[in-house]
Amino acid sequence: MELMYTSTRNANEKVTASQAILKGLAEDGGLFVPEQLPTLDKTVDELAGMTYQETAYEVMKKFLTDFTEEELKNCINAAYDSKFDTEEIAPLVQADGAYYLELFHGSTIAFKDMALSILPHLMITSARKNQVKNDIVILTATSGDTGKAALAGFADVKGTKIIVFYPKNGVSPIQEKQMVTQKGDNTFVVGIHGNFDQAQTGVKKIFGDKEMAAELAAAGYQFSSANSINIGRLVPQIVYYVYAYAKLYANGVIGKDERINVVVPTGNFGNILAAFYAKNMGIPIAKLICASNENKVLYDFFTTGTYDKNREFMLTSSPSMDILISSNLERLIYRIAGNDAAKNADFMKALNTNGKYEITPAMKEQLADFYGNYTSEEETAEEIRNLYEKTGYIIDTHTAVATGVYHKYLKDTKDTDTKTVIASTASPFKFTRSVMDAIDKKYDAMTDFELVDELSKIGNVKIPNAIEEIRTAEVRHKTVCEVDEMPKVVKEFLNVK
Repeated sequence: MELMYTSTRNANEKVTASQAILKGLAEDGGLFVPEQLPTLDKTVDELAGMTYQETAYEVMKKFLTDFTEEELKNCINAAYDSKFDTEEIAPLVQADGAYYLELFHGSTIAFKDMALSILPHLMITSARKNQVKNDIVILTATSGDTGKAALAGFADVKGTKIIVFYPKNGVSPIQEKQMVTQKGDNTFVVGIHGNFDQAQTGVKKIFGDKEMAAELAAAGYQFSSANSINIGRLVPQIVYYVYAYAKLYANGVIGKDERINVVVPTGNFGNILAAFYAKNMGIPIAKLICASNENKVLYDFFTTGTYDKNREFMLTSSPSMDILISSNLERLIYRIAGNDAAKNADFMKALNTNGKYEITPAMKEQLADFYGNYTSEEETAEEIRNLYEKTGYIIDTHTAVATGVYHKYLKDTKDTDTKTVIASTASPFKFTRSVMDAIDKKYDAMTDFELVDELSKIGNVKIPNAIEEIRTAEVRHKTVCEVDEMPKVVKEFLNVK
């Protein structure tokens, strides 16, 4: 049976999976959600014996029902190949009583690779299925990781162009170097004078600009998105939670149907929403632990039921989470509002108008599966240092936020029996200065690449190719603009007058 997708803001807008992937965002500014969440039709015993690629097929076929088996398997096999530096794609590492799900073994050493390695293949297949003749222009805002992962995925993919906006002073030096050295004639990277929320809002405005869409269509282009607002990004993220559970079972860590907790460092809410979807597909997940940094808008939401972005924007050592508008939360709000598009649209209008909304007590009751908390900058550094000193295992700043919140969860609930998976979302090599500073201040005098070498030495970990290749890479993208110049910059790159 074909699974259709509907907008979170308009129940009348219905599309197939491939159309939702191509559009990225619904016409009314809403996000596409499946009309119902499918259930897995494989037992945990069957899943336990599967490779990552096989697991991906079993999960994704339930969501992408208008793809043939051959089309979907071709996309999966092209995505999860030798560009990952471990055979298992997403290994689990036990350290200090938790299981770290390492999601950073792809070509840009961040969890975004898990979905952005497959999205270009899904998109090109979707374009063929829907007889699209235009070139697809991927328009994306990034808080650091999505940008490089999307650029790497789409570079030189025929029939596509990709434009990435990032906050000029809001990403790590390694993150920026990864983006501005990106090769590919179809790639364009732009720093903006502003923060991530302004970049994301600017991108959404361009998506909603009907006049600009008509101008681009006349020139042979149409927009789509590689942000986690695209359902083609979200569905592949569900896979690694299913895979992690099956591997824990296969390795004898958990018994049949034993529940686990999942901790996710969270900014735009897509990664933890994928865990929520995995739970609703039948994976026995107990608590979904939502970890925030000092931009704790989600912690406050789970605590009070009020989402309020009216606050100071903090620049932290975990920049991919420096977000005050968590776009993917809209998909959860829609669900706990009883899949009521009109009700959800009212909440989003309030957010747009007043910067906040408050959910009803009945909706708040449906959030019982979530636990929210946050770590300060000092606590984040402490988690990195403590784990290293205890075990020799080195984590990045985002993963450290998750570890810190996990420890607060244990203190609050005394739930020491439930096995816990922590989503390790980036390699420590991506945030070397913050990580090495946390371990010992003596490293502060080193250059960025001296820090890379030292981290490799003390952690006894090979330097990833993604870092080696940017040591001497030429800076190819130097454009910087104001937020209100974003549409003009897009047109200039596409030669649209």
